[in-house]
Amino acid sequence: MKSILMGGASVPFVYPAERLAVLQKEAGLLPGVLTKEQILENPAMTADAVCIFSTWGMPKFTEEEIRLCFPKLKAIFYAAGTVQAFAWEFLNCGVQIFSAWAANAVPVAEYTVAQIILANKGFFQACRREKDPESRRGAKLYHGSFPGNYGCKVGLIGAGMIGKLVLEMLKPYRLDVYISSTSMTEEQAAVYGAKKATTREIFANCQTISNHVADLPATKGMFGKELFSLMKPNATFINTGRGAQVVEEDLIAVLKENPDMTAILDVTFPEPPVAGSDLYTLPNVFLTPHIAGSSGDERQRMSAYMEDEFYRWRAGQPCKWEVTEKMLETMA
Repeated sequence: MKSILMGGASVPFVYPAERLAVLQKEAGLLPGVLTKEQILENPAMTADAVCIFSTWGMPKFTEEEIRLCFPKLKAIFYAAGTVQAFAWEFLNCGVQIFSAWAANAVPVAEYTVAQIILANKGFFQACRREKDPESRRGAKLYHGSFPGNYGCKVGLIGAGMIGKLVLEMLKPYRLDVYISSTSMTEEQAAVYGAKKATTREIFANCQTISNHVADLPATKGMFGKELFSLMKPNATFINTGRGAQVVEEDLIAVLKENPDMTAILDVTFPEPPVAGSDLYTLPNVFLTPHIAGSSGDERQRMSAYMEDEFYRWRAGQPCKWEVTEKMLETMA
């Protein structure tokens, strides 16, 4: 068996040296990271490749290029999350795709839960007030401005892998959790201690709202002024999904009108925001540079998932993380 390694600058951080050594032995992985340009210049170098191990930076190939460069390719093991950027063409050519989206979902869910718990306490607004001596004198009154976490209404939009992990992680906090999802039934939501609700109901009634919808053409611009205007004056909106799902000028307008409202944005569109954007200067916006996903040593979890998946695939055992065409229709 022959395998190749593809991806961008993240490869050394996702695939530690000891894992590469194992894959060289177990999967016939060739040394070095190949680029699309190298492969197109010499298609013969990958003509015998059966597997591709990859991560962020996996290039897109046309179906014609795939048939030319990868005539024996059977599987791609993608040590990262979404495969939307390159998957369809490979699937159309009969190549199986496996993704570490479940591994990448873990840190996103952890980040989200941390922000939800802090937001319900009024943490972000309190930090701003504490820097103002005059505002600090009213601290006792401030304690009654936020519900805290016991029984607090929290809403999640989207019930993919990340949304489900967030639901699971929130269970010990005794929150009043609502989920807007076309794929999750009332019975399935109840397993997580949650209730189904419409997106409008969540924006109108929840203290904290978190976006986890799939990155699809239909979801672009789905969060606009109509929804943001429904939010409570001191509510918090968290976005770890995709920046393009938010109409940012609408969000900015509502935040200006409601200075106690908060937006925690780990993603924007474009990313980072354009120079001069109000997102940089609004005191009720908290920007983080797309850190919710795997970072630091968390990235190695993704290649570990794909190594294990490769062994199952090679042995003809049921695999856990295969991406199908049906999944791609709703996958983030």
